[in-house]
Amino acid sequence: MAPEESEETALLLQSFERRFLAARALRSFPWQSLEEKLRHSGSELLLDILQKTVKHPLCLKHPPSVKYARCFLSELIRKHEAVHEEPSDELYEALAEVLTAEEPTLCQRTYLLPSGDSVTLSESTAIISHGTTGLVTWNAALYLAEWALENPAAFTHRTVLELGSGAGLTGLVICKICHPRAYIFSDCHSRVLEQLRGNILLNGFSLEPDATAPAQHPGHNTHNSESPMVTVEQLDWDVVTAPQLTALQPDIILAADVLYCPEIILSLVRVLQRLSACRKDELALDAYIAFTIRNPDTCQLFTTQLGQAGISWEAVPHHSQKLFPYEEHSEMAILKLTL
Repeated sequence: MAPEESEETALLLQSFERRFLAARALRSFPWQSLEEKLRHSGSELLLDILQKTVKHPLCLKHPPSVKYARCFLSELIRKHEAVHEEPSDELYEALAEVLTAEEPTLCQRTYLLPSGDSVTLSESTAIISHGTTGLVTWNAALYLAEWALENPAAFTHRTVLELGSGAGLTGLVICKICHPRAYIFSDCHSRVLEQLRGNILLNGFSLEPDATAPAQHPGHNTHNSESPMVTVEQLDWDVVTAPQLTALQPDIILAADVLYCPEIILSLVRVLQRLSACRKDELALDAYIAFTIRNPDTCQLFTTQLGQAGISWEAVPHHSQKLFPYEEHSEMAILKLTL
């Protein structure tokens, strides 16, 4: 195999691996490239794809939804049979194993990191579940995590507060790679918080035993100093008290995909104002808000409200490296706010 062809095959396998482990939409897979490769190769490529997907060690340990694996294998079989007359025993054996498995209410998605590490999340198989959208990972969380990986100094040895953490992807990536001193995950929905705590533990972090901010425990001698101190806070932006906000004292604030309706935008701007007012020092507090641009009017409302609140903002330049398999055609942005 020529070097160029070998590199193309490696990139194809990597694309299938990253998309499958993260359980991304099947339409996003490079099926056309696979078909072209299959026309000029034997079944070895399909066996390699099996090893990178349904037989991947991370998949065996943290399986995706049964329906997803079944649909993926069915499509793989169709692509194989479109160019090869002989059926693949290995593909049908893999499909038979999936057909006998029971479908759980939660699936697991795994996101590979450049370091060789990974983040695995337990998520709902439904986009909206238990009256909330916070049980799944949205594209802006992946986009913000990518930006964080390119800018680790923004988080190193600092206390990070994330608003609307959802399934926890962004925070877990930062905790694993960017070396924050402390990370405060937060959300308001009880089921989201329950799943969030489970995902933090699933990725090898321990939780502080109480809801007090980590900054108040500098002498905590049972903590592994190489890992950040991690807490989960229940924060309803409309009812959170001043003492609760004062206890947090973050050095930096993050949020992803929280600009989805006018009411939420108004609540977010108010809580950002209150967090700024609760600072014990005079230093400016930076907040990074990532979002998918679905409705320009919604984005305009957010920047208008920021202006009325006296919060300055600037757009963060788009980063170059795409590490996570989010939707190709989604338009995303990050605003840097100075509180």
